[in-house]
Amino acid sequence: MFPFAYSKAASVQEAVAAGQRGGRYIAGGTTLVDLMRETVERPDTVVDIGGLPLREITPTGNGGLRLGALVRMSEAAADQSVREAFPVITEALELSASAQLRNMATLGGNIMQRTRCTYFRDVTAACNKRIPGSGCAALDGVNRNHAILGGSDLCVATHPSDVAVAFAALDASVHLLGVEGERQVAFADFLLPPGDTPDREQALRPGELITAIEIPAQPRPLRSGYLKVRDRQSYEFALISAAVALHVERGVIRVAKVAAGGVGTVPWKLPAVEQRLVGQRPSPRLWASAAALAADGAKPLYHNGFKVELLKRTVERQLRVVGGGR
Repeated sequence: MFPFAYSKAASVQEAVAAGQRGGRYIAGGTTLVDLMRETVERPDTVVDIGGLPLREITPTGNGGLRLGALVRMSEAAADQSVREAFPVITEALELSASAQLRNMATLGGNIMQRTRCTYFRDVTAACNKRIPGSGCAALDGVNRNHAILGGSDLCVATHPSDVAVAFAALDASVHLLGVEGERQVAFADFLLPPGDTPDREQALRPGELITAIEIPAQPRPLRSGYLKVRDRQSYEFALISAAVALHVERGVIRVAKVAAGGVGTVPWKLPAVEQRLVGQRPSPRLWASAAALAADGAKPLYHNGFKVELLKRTVERQLRVVGGGR
């Protein structure tokens, strides 16, 4: 690990000022410390924001929820308002990492976590995300766990977060605070696909601080859930995951929200699946026909062609679980 300066912010304004000067925010430290230890990241200054008052879960007044950026994953998963209103968030959190990590990691840090691509974390390998212009070893390397959706010629790394998939499905937004004031960014626009700049992963301006994630109100009743398919049942990242939320009224699906993880360079919203569901009556045939659209546009790599079919099956299974007829 390389030498670095450490400071502790006493207020959000103090944190933003330090961030504007180039400081890297740290709270739970479950990602950044690992990356610093592996010399993947070498910040000159680390700004501890763990003591800031961003740790509340509050209703928005219209049926939505505002989750403070420093709420621990375990706290959000245990919160009764989250469990009752959005089981898909609870399930995504409880299937993430380990209990010890969930007790430390924050929601803001979770959506900011960097890819688990082995080439990104191996400082001897070519990686455009780590060193722009150096190449992408994954394209011709072992790419079983990489993206089939949203990749570019420069990067095919997946985003590792589970709860971010639920946030994407629910059309969440991210609250930010910077030197120019507060702003709100749609979750779909917050995490950036690699394109020509894989080293730029979030739509953050210099020094901006995540203050909260907001889940908008949803029509009720809303049934939701999260399915994670992985190589082992504990402490493993998703090969494929599916977040599904359905509002069914008088036997007809009025609202459908579906997103997938483990397949995209960012949590991958599935609008074609959603559109196929809306206005239809739940049935096994509907689940299958909608899920068949889940991999539209997929570009599998040499080792991960299996993800195309696995994605369809995962989405179909979770539609059955949430919508009935399993």
